[in-house]
Amino acid sequence: MKSLKDRILKFVKNSEYSPVTENRLAEMLGADDKQQREQFSQTVQNMLEEGLLDIGKNSRITLPSSGDVVKGKFRSTRQEFGFVAPLTATRDGDLRIERHNINSACDGDIVEAKVIRRRRKGKKFLLAGKITKVIERAKTTSTGTLYKNEGRWMIVPDGNFFKAPFNVDDPQIKGAKQEDKVYYEVLKYPKDKTPGKAVIIDVIGRAGLYETEIEATIKNFELRSGFDKQCTEQARKCADVDFKPGKGYDDIRDKELITIDPDTAKDYDDAISLEFDEDNNPVLGIHIADVSRFVTQGSALDEEAGLRGNSVYLPGRVLPMLPEVLSNGVCSLQPNQPRFAKSVYITYDKRGRVIKSKTKYANSLIQSSARLTYRDADRMLQGEKLDFPQEIYKLLRDMDMLARRIEKRREQDGMIHLDLPDIDLVLNDNGEVVDANPADQSYPHTIIEMFMVEANEAVARLLDSFDIPFIRRIHPDPDAFSAQRLADFVSVCGMKLPSSADRESLRKILDKVRGTGLEYAVNNAVLRSLQKAVYSPENIGHYALSSRHYTHFTSPIRRYADLTIHRLLDKYLKEGRLSEKMGIPSEEDLVQLGGYISSTEDKAENAERDLKKVLILQMLEKKVGETLECYVSGVIRKGIFVQCKKFGIEGFISSEELGPDRWEFHEKSQSLTGQHSGVRVRIGLEIDVTITNVVVPIRQITLLPVEPLVKKTELKPKHEKKHKFKAKTKDRRSYTHSRKRKSKRKRK
Repeated sequence: MKSLKDRILKFVKNSEYSPVTENRLAEMLGADDKQQREQFSQTVQNMLEEGLLDIGKNSRITLPSSGDVVKGKFRSTRQEFGFVAPLTATRDGDLRIERHNINSACDGDIVEAKVIRRRRKGKKFLLAGKITKVIERAKTTSTGTLYKNEGRWMIVPDGNFFKAPFNVDDPQIKGAKQEDKVYYEVLKYPKDKTPGKAVIIDVIGRAGLYETEIEATIKNFELRSGFDKQCTEQARKCADVDFKPGKGYDDIRDKELITIDPDTAKDYDDAISLEFDEDNNPVLGIHIADVSRFVTQGSALDEEAGLRGNSVYLPGRVLPMLPEVLSNGVCSLQPNQPRFAKSVYITYDKRGRVIKSKTKYANSLIQSSARLTYRDADRMLQGEKLDFPQEIYKLLRDMDMLARRIEKRREQDGMIHLDLPDIDLVLNDNGEVVDANPADQSYPHTIIEMFMVEANEAVARLLDSFDIPFIRRIHPDPDAFSAQRLADFVSVCGMKLPSSADRESLRKILDKVRGTGLEYAVNNAVLRSLQKAVYSPENIGHYALSSRHYTHFTSPIRRYADLTIHRLLDKYLKEGRLSEKMGIPSEEDLVQLGGYISSTEDKAENAERDLKKVLILQMLEKKVGETLECYVSGVIRKGIFVQCKKFGIEGFISSEELGPDRWEFHEKSQSLTGQHSGVRVRIGLEIDVTITNVVVPIRQITLLPVEPLVKKTELKPKHEKKHKFKAKTKDRRSYTHSRKRKSKRKRK
């Protein structure tokens, strides 16, 4: 997580920021109590001394002005221009770089740019620049497909990171052939549309084959695959364990507990028990695989796990954080097998509130009574008879009852739940996508989610009671600008939301649109307004969960953050206390670790998303001319992004293809409106499209509406007055919710 200094910089760098006093800035960033204000004031003073901030008119905090030469990070856009974000923020913001001034810079490069034009806009200048030097390259190797074009060999890069192909000399030296997937190093970077030059490092295989695409993804995203001999041998030695109760471990193998996981899961992190105390209060037991017993801090296994940061779940393949002899073996809480665990016991009152004084923590020797899938659990709760004993049915019903109480309590406390569609791909034996199904969202998922959140929160409360630094899972509040944009969007939908976007107001809005045509649009807008949850020792809580104390404890098999928490719990269970004198990592070290494992999490998500897209596009390449049911997922001035309902793939349709009209973009409502027809297109609109072209290497699908949203017969005569949004008409078609719905609206 970024430090307070970084948060201040991000806030004042925002294009919508107007200089305010230090006190007002502190309020806007949520520094409320005396201690937070003192820390905020000291941080601002340090930033002033470092030249990161400046004092403007009327003692208002501003950024220093930019000079004629700016060093920064280049970010490209889909519209073939980009921006340079200064490494040291300035009050003038980013430099816009037109395509012909980008030179050979690529997304993420550290560059030096010259300011070539300043244009005043209000109190600020809009700067345009020209990149004069690339200081540091973000990417020097990549993957692509080899083709021969007019007698010359060239590599078409995977994805859209590089905007032009690379020429390559005599690829046959490496044994490469036409349409092979290759791993290459860049010798000369593309400039504008001029090809670059590269040398082939390795031939991965035939492009389009599942194994080839998997290996290309691993190389392209620099994922760690396989384990060296030292790690493998160490894992085997660790796995040679006798599961007998030892000193400091509670033997609870006779306790009824179960695991509930996806159909394809092999690494079972968590098991659940539920009993009742003498006052008939439910006592929830969350039992988590005791990975820290097997992975010693500082060992080869530990270092490798730290470098990976997390397991990576690609379609049809997992790159585990730990060798499978541990992740799928002795650490996994398999049914009817003794396993070591970290147990947290949480007692609840009749309303689902935690009786904090009764929370307990222990090392345990457990034995799962049954392994259920989410689908099994749902069918059992629906009354189906499956091959499980009645004790499991009773346990499951009690879990369902408690989870609903917890969910209700957390929602009353402000927890935000977004309803956004997700899909599960169906692959054949060759790794090809043959179908996709809506992801299972049955209530057992919520049962486990609620219990894991409660366990994470309970452990964080314990660690906070000793005032020590540790890796937290934090989710910053939405910044003021994002909250205001969300309020503007919601108002256009006919509802009111305070610009502060407090959780209770957000929850009411989400409840109001559930099951309506606005559901996707509003949920998507809320998601875009939220910041990303990350790992950090900074204690700012978790906004979406409305939790002041939160960490990740429940998945140490697949997340390194959780393993660090288990080691702290080991110290507590041994000593009965915790202090910084007990060899606990410093806050400075945890800031670095949190930033790193947050980046490995992002990398894993991006790799999964990219490979999914490749596999789906390979299938859709064979379906050119067919129709897809989609909905609008994004709107910009030049057109709309649409997402396929079945496969989740996204494509772009330019405004010219929407129909014969002049389309006007409305930023607040994120919509396009035909100036002549009055037809309005915004996020959530259902639209049928035809696949006209697919280019897998650059992840591109070309789509067209099956029918234009506007027909010539619907256009108004030139002399007719334009009413835009406030028009009152009986026959105009409304595309606010769905092409299939027609509504007669009266606007006041």
